[in-house]
Amino acid sequence: MSLIRSMLLCILIYMIVGGGSHAQVYSPADPRLPTRWTSEVSPENALSEYPRPMMVRDHWKNLNGLWDFQVTSKFRSPGEYHRKILVPYPVESVLSGIKETIGAENMVWYRRSFSVENPPQNGRVLLHFGASDWETHVFVNGDHIGLHQGGYDSFSFDITGYLTSGDQVIEVGVWDPTDIGDQPVGKQTHDPRGIWYTANTGIWQTVWLEYVPETYIQDLKITPEVDQSRVKVMITAMNGGSELRARVEVLTDGKVISSSTGYHKQTFYVRIPEPELWSPENPYLYDLNVSLLDSAGVTLDQVESYVGMRKISIGRTGDGYTRLFLNNQPLFQLGPLDQGWWPDGLYTAPTDDALRYDIQVTKDLGFNMLRKHVKVEPQRFYYWCDVMGVLVWQDMPSGGRRPARIPERSAAAARQFKQEYREMIDGLYNHPSIVMWIPFNEGWGQYRTEEIVKWTQLHDPTRLVNNASGWADHGIGDVVDRHAYPGPAMHPPENNRASILGEFGGQALAIEEHLWIQDFSRAPDHFKTSKSRARLHDEYEQLILALYPLVEDGLAAAVYTQMTDVESEVNGLMTYDRDVIKFDEEHLREIHGKLYK
Repeated sequence: MSLIRSMLLCILIYMIVGGGSHAQVYSPADPRLPTRWTSEVSPENALSEYPRPMMVRDHWKNLNGLWDFQVTSKFRSPGEYHRKILVPYPVESVLSGIKETIGAENMVWYRRSFSVENPPQNGRVLLHFGASDWETHVFVNGDHIGLHQGGYDSFSFDITGYLTSGDQVIEVGVWDPTDIGDQPVGKQTHDPRGIWYTANTGIWQTVWLEYVPETYIQDLKITPEVDQSRVKVMITAMNGGSELRARVEVLTDGKVISSSTGYHKQTFYVRIPEPELWSPENPYLYDLNVSLLDSAGVTLDQVESYVGMRKISIGRTGDGYTRLFLNNQPLFQLGPLDQGWWPDGLYTAPTDDALRYDIQVTKDLGFNMLRKHVKVEPQRFYYWCDVMGVLVWQDMPSGGRRPARIPERSAAAARQFKQEYREMIDGLYNHPSIVMWIPFNEGWGQYRTEEIVKWTQLHDPTRLVNNASGWADHGIGDVVDRHAYPGPAMHPPENNRASILGEFGGQALAIEEHLWIQDFSRAPDHFKTSKSRARLHDEYEQLILALYPLVEDGLAAAVYTQMTDVESEVNGLMTYDRDVIKFDEEHLREIHGKLYK
């Protein structure tokens, strides 16, 4: 690149990010272990895809990119901004350009300017955050417009009344106590070792603007009803009067095959004659168009969505065992424990292609399911599971200061857990790929299990509930779950609960040039006993072969630990950088396929 071109590029980036006496050109922080996607990330393309595929509008603006950045002590104003950060990558990540530990005594601050181009006449401007960890304060043009507590759920603000002429300025301050707080944190820690990984602070999912009319669709609740050959749709509208009407259309190949029109507050049932059912073998999705209409039938707002016609349940098979059923047929479910961490982006996949890659490998290796482990992903992850046909067991990120069985939590901690748990379920409800909720893992922060499970079953009766994956079973829910390393093993099936193996395996293989860990004294035991690739293959095959008789004895599903290496753990099917798949894909598809038969 010539000197003149380099100077022009620097000037262009300076102009894009708003400039200032401390403007700087972005570069990733020192990458300990880059992925094939690390070099593709730039301020111009940072996760540029539409972030909410389940409810699409055309008029939107992505605010990802370079923001001004500053660290202060807890709840102090930022003053001047001296640095830049690439949003939406966590502060501790390589791709953020910062890669620093923050801690509970500090707070991170973001700032950028933006313009509002061609907003709809008499419309509203909404500011959306995919997720920010953990307590997020938002300011627009100097006004504090809201506060959100939660590390995994999306949140939004109507900023119309705060806009001025010309450019707008947004500031975001985030405080994240992690190790000393009671909020859900999953496996995050400021002292990463073993099965605990690097903490994520601040914005870690897409920030974006959406332009909507004065009366608009705020939310959809989409429920496939396979036995009735119909889809149920509930619409939440903002600023709509009692005469507001709505129309729901089901489409296939761009053609409307069924529709329903009525008052917007009613429940819409749209029949789908002889529906094509969604499954891992055939992940068929129907398109949905949902419109708000005034009393004269004029369209006020419209969004695009989709539905997968599938039913998940438990039932008794001819051999007398209780098993998992998909679309009223028994289906053995097999998949990896998927933690969703990245060496360059930590909680945030570097690109949408990277996010999709893990799901594609899951399919390529012959799995039909994955367990999303104590983490919630961006909506695009579940969109790809919907599109590609992968069943998802969704964990709630564990809460409490450290994993422990506790009879009770403080009132504040219990309230926060329930709030974030509910937000997770509501935010992901429409995705057909998700078939099971798991509120607790191995007793980590587990409390009032019966109350939490009963609430879950009432709040979402369309999915299965696993009261606790491993260890601390309370005899309720739809499954009894055992963890066994290396295993496999199982609890006996029950009359009203299927027996599943929530974790097993964990066979390790460290591959040089693809390792994160540098201090081997902090490595878990399995790291120090890594085998050869031939030994790994043989041990894995023996584990799978040992599942066959368990399936005959009623085992309904199994989860292998794990999808990828993660930081100091090397028991993944892939290396942490996703550069090496440790197994022969064709052979795994063959031995896995026998379990489904």
